[in-house]
Amino acid sequence: MKDIFLRIDELESDLGKVHADFGGLKLKIKELIEENQRLTIENQQLRKVLKRETESVAVTQEAADEPAVVGSDKPAVPSMGVGEGYDNLARLYHEGFHICNVYYGHLRMEGDCLFCLSFLSK
Repeated sequence: MKDIFLRIDELESDLGKVHADFGGLKLKIKELIEENQRLTIENQQLRKVLKRETESVAVTQEAADEPAVVGSDKPAVPSMGVGEGYDNLARLYHEGFHICNVYYGHLRMEGDCLFCLSFLSK
């Protein structure tokens, strides 16, 4: 009779360990799903930026390949200006990416970043 109670206690202890293991696995799966979702959103944003940039480069190359005609209505291709780097960083920030040295290039998931905003205000 005593052996039965000891065995029941062992089984109960084992069930507690299995339950704890399942809880840990459940939390890990949740973290992985959240990270996958975040990476999917970031990937979509990066694809949009890449598409826009490649289209911009193609248009710039087409304009550069065309011979300059005196009196033409088409403006000359502008060279890289001093404020263009700042404008690019501001554009990236407004597209939802960090530009600060702490999280540079990561997707902003929760509103504004004080580090990025302080960088932009300089």
